[in-house]
Amino acid sequence: MKLIIQIPCFNEEAQLPVTLSRLPREISGFDVVEWLIIDDGSTDRTIEVARERGVDHVVRLTNNKGLAAAFQAGLDAGLKLGADVIVNTDADNQYDGSDIPKLVAPIVRGEADMVVGDRQVQTIEHFSTFKKVLQRLGSWVVRQASSTEIPDTTSGFRAYNREAALQMQAVSKFTYTLETIIQAGKLLVAVDHVPIRTNPKTRESRLFPSTAAYVRRNALSIFRVYTQYQPLKVFWTGALVMGLPALALFIRFVILFISDPHTAKGHVQSLIAGAVLFNAAMLLGSLGVLGDLLDAQRTLSQRTFERVRRIELQLGVEPSHYEPGAAAMPRPMSQPPPHDDGAPASAPETVDVPHSRV
Repeated sequence: MKLIIQIPCFNEEAQLPVTLSRLPREISGFDVVEWLIIDDGSTDRTIEVARERGVDHVVRLTNNKGLAAAFQAGLDAGLKLGADVIVNTDADNQYDGSDIPKLVAPIVRGEADMVVGDRQVQTIEHFSTFKKVLQRLGSWVVRQASSTEIPDTTSGFRAYNREAALQMQAVSKFTYTLETIIQAGKLLVAVDHVPIRTNPKTRESRLFPSTAAYVRRNALSIFRVYTQYQPLKVFWTGALVMGLPALALFIRFVILFISDPHTAKGHVQSLIAGAVLFNAAMLLGSLGVLGDLLDAQRTLSQRTFERVRRIELQLGVEPSHYEPGAAAMPRPMSQPPPHDDGAPASAPETVDVPHSRV
């Protein structure tokens, strides 16, 4: 069994050494443990520092594409490098690397396909009260949408077995954490969680420049993800909120008209308001139906994407933007690979990428 620990990085020259120093090289249940860095367009010495500290694999994105894109690139590379289990952690040393054996234990035992590390947010001292409340609210919303019991849905410390990784496809440009949990619930992936430890804060978050930005972006992400995966519930609830007052106004006008037609003429505004609310309710109901159809189409697209991934693994397609790490540096051009006597010499080989198992 092979475990690959992936770390999305963006200008982490200063933080990466201590993060890598905490990662294990041997874990019970695995024959090989390898490290993978996804460089998200860094402009500092992130890659050089990673190689100096023995990273096995590097995926170098051409520009800064965001955390979700880097996470997805890591999953794709890990699968093509033959990983049976992929662990994702942050480069800022937020998570305690010594908890990785605990994180992968449910997968090794065959009890889960995906495991999320529970930071026990309420105990983290540097999290503000408001941030803790928002985290609890967001996790509750995601649990409702995904039918899972994950208490810390924004935790990026998580493990996937091969089958779960094949099915994950984050489309959000901002965060993958919420969306992949909902996907796992919808795809009936067995999801579990384990308590983990966190390290003291080393720097301010680059995703959230301020608390206000954290609130705004997370609230928008939660609403977007929930609307995307539960369109009928969201839009039909809105239709009900608009429809009930419209019905009440209509009934009021009818009662007034029956009791005294002349008096009812002075309440035409109730009829107009009811008509406006009724039209809004109908529009929201229609959006719910369209959203549900799009949800079904997205599921079909995701299944197609999964099949394409499996075909790529069968064909031995190499990871995109792949470079070897410290353990597999390119051969100098003056040293071509050996070839059989009498056979034509092939072009110098620069990267040896193992083919994935099917």
